[in-house]
Amino acid sequence: MDVDDADDPHGNYNDGNRAFLQGFLGRGQLTFEEGRKILAAIFTIQSQEEVTPEQVTQEDFDSFISAAADTLSQFDYEIRSTQHQLTKERTYAIVNSVSDAMTQLATTRTTEEMHYIKRLLDAMFETHNTRRREVMAVTSMQAMEKKVLKPGNRPADDDETTIDKGLTGGEAEKLLQKLEAEKWLERSRQGFYSLTPRALMELRGWLVDAYNEPLADGENPEEVWQRIKFCEACKDVVTVGQRCADLECNVRLHDICGAAFWNSRPNKQCPRCEADWDGKHFVGQKAITTTEEYLKGKRRSGGAAKRSRPADDEDEGGEGEDESRTQTQTNGRRRRQRATPEEEEQEDDE
Repeated sequence: MDVDDADDPHGNYNDGNRAFLQGFLGRGQLTFEEGRKILAAIFTIQSQEEVTPEQVTQEDFDSFISAAADTLSQFDYEIRSTQHQLTKERTYAIVNSVSDAMTQLATTRTTEEMHYIKRLLDAMFETHNTRRREVMAVTSMQAMEKKVLKPGNRPADDDETTIDKGLTGGEAEKLLQKLEAEKWLERSRQGFYSLTPRALMELRGWLVDAYNEPLADGENPEEVWQRIKFCEACKDVVTVGQRCADLECNVRLHDICGAAFWNSRPNKQCPRCEADWDGKHFVGQKAITTTEEYLKGKRRSGGAAKRSRPADDEDEGGEGEDESRTQTQTNGRRRRQRATPEEEEQEDDE
């Protein structure tokens, strides 16, 4: 993606900018602290004097981000940024503004890996994302259950000539490690996989198209429950945060946005349905980890559950396999009839 000086009308784009962009591309996403380290190394070489990361300013970083964005725009890429939903740290990512992120992922993955990734996303945003419990994450065990499903000779939904053979346990583990290293997934200390800021920025449009239902004529978007929702304050996707106590209400709020949002309002009531907002209804893994059921199970099992996972992939079938097969058969049929709250509650109980 190098740009000749002739393509830079200001004559400011140099080897330092190219080195910064190379470092950015190699990481997939970038924070200010990571950028400071890259720029410190670049400035040290350019000045022949040691420059520490602490000497790199936000203004320095912003100027290199701006120059990189101008250069990437020639290739239909853009730089987007968002705050991490937990740490509030701003993250920058290079996003293809023409093709969708799933297409980009497919260029570096096998057919089986792409189908595994789609099943993993289905688990996050369908199986574990209902009116009653919006987790939008999967445990390490649940992630491994998805690879156990081997669809055999059933044609893939999007290509009747393609056969999805599934992944072995070892292949799935390696793929998960790669997705973590490439900053598509992050794993919490409790063992939950969720999408990173980079993934949410790149997959935002695809997630809405894939998991939200189209509105019928005359339907009010605020009155239709959808799986992908946005923060009432910052308007970014919410996969970690708080939700309205009303199960039919779509209002969601990042934890990091809460203080400023409520300080600007006369009361702590939902801005749409006016239900009291007690801050005890969660989105993300806390929708699981704060339940009495989870806490009791953790106290009973200690660390034994982790040691009890069968080593043989073929021994992990049964109920998990049946659930995975049912989920996979729904791929490509997003626009099915909407489930009622009672049906989703029954699914949660199961």
